[in-house]
Amino acid sequence: MIKLRWKRPLLMLILIFFSLTGLYAADGTAIDTGATAWMLTSTTLVLLMVPGLAMFYGGLVRSKNVLGTIMHSFVSMGIISVLWVVFGYSMCFGQNILGGWFGWNSDYFFLKGIDTNIMDAGIPEYVFSMFQGKFAIITPALIAGAFAERVSFKAYCFFIAIWGLLVYNPLCHWVWASDGFLFNLGPKGAIDFAGGTVVHISAGVSGLVAALYLGARRGYPYQVIRPNNLVITMLGAGLLWVGWFGFNAGSSISSGLSTAQALTATQIAAASGALAWIIIESRHQGKATALGFASGILAGLVAVTPAAGVVQPYGAMVLGIVASFVCYMAIMLKNKLGYDDSLDAFGIHGVGGITGAILLVFFIRPSWMADAATVAGGTWTVWNQLGVQALAVIIAIAYAAVMTYIIILALDKVVKLKASETDEMAGLDRSYHGERGYGMLNPS
Repeated sequence: MIKLRWKRPLLMLILIFFSLTGLYAADGTAIDTGATAWMLTSTTLVLLMVPGLAMFYGGLVRSKNVLGTIMHSFVSMGIISVLWVVFGYSMCFGQNILGGWFGWNSDYFFLKGIDTNIMDAGIPEYVFSMFQGKFAIITPALIAGAFAERVSFKAYCFFIAIWGLLVYNPLCHWVWASDGFLFNLGPKGAIDFAGGTVVHISAGVSGLVAALYLGARRGYPYQVIRPNNLVITMLGAGLLWVGWFGFNAGSSISSGLSTAQALTATQIAAASGALAWIIIESRHQGKATALGFASGILAGLVAVTPAAGVVQPYGAMVLGIVASFVCYMAIMLKNKLGYDDSLDAFGIHGVGGITGAILLVFFIRPSWMADAATVAGGTWTVWNQLGVQALAVIIAIAYAAVMTYIIILALDKVVKLKASETDEMAGLDRSYHGERGYGMLNPS
């Protein structure tokens, strides 16, 4: 019988042995268990943003459309997830084909060739693929806010499938793939740490194009259209804020200093954006509304998304404040122009993404700029990077706008995009899903 004094050291040795056996893949590549654990958490947090978005949007529409609007987010989890496994991951992160329009790697087709792959960052490639797949899911769901309450559900399903393949995947490849041309623009590429260009600008601009094409909701802007449940909207905003830590900090693809920097910037931008919005609102309208606070949260989060890994805390605060002001002005302008971006997808995501992608250059960490200047032979400045950022933004806007218009123009000839007047009056819930969001309550 082993004496008591040897039991504890022996147990520790056994635990160390079994833990070490889990640090290596089948080919001997070291696995960073800390980074892997954080990336698994981040993947979960980003997926949490989808029901958060569903709640945020669902509370803002009329009660007769609440389930239909929520379904726009949830169905994206089904459609885009399947397409991501089959084609999406390969199109985004494969090698250049067709002149670099998108990528392709046969090993990524159905993810069949990455079963035992460990990336240089020390995480299984499955984890990276699933993490990136969540970005592909939420981006088309963001677009739905622009034409909420007036789009056919069947047409929407076709739209997000085609849009994901032809707009999101190429943009993702250009910005984030190692051989993407925007990734290699300048000494260190166009900065888009977590999706300001790939996600928010593309979704916002595409939403604006779709909203203009479809036209306004019946009765807009003369009929007052009130949210059905701001409590749900506020809870959705809270879930988005929480999930955004995975969205931004997870984009470091590590668990270290850059992760902490991105997480800190995210918190600061969200808080400063929310406070700035209600201050502006109080000065302009005399009231600090719950919806205004939630809108400020999103404006700050969107603006810091491309910048989270490269700006210092004071820069994140400035971005949050400026984004709230610019997005607020954009929504006021929308009201004057009279176009119906139902839930301000362009006003928040498009305008906020553009603001963050451009202004981040003035708050970049000195160490980042010094490294860029070294790579460029000492000639690189903030103004050079500003040109790179501006070019990337212009390309993203132009590509998303043109391709979205082509997609909806072609799709509308096959599947009618806009809900019929009868369906719109009855509500999306009853017309397309045969259900009501609030039991026996009459839709309004």
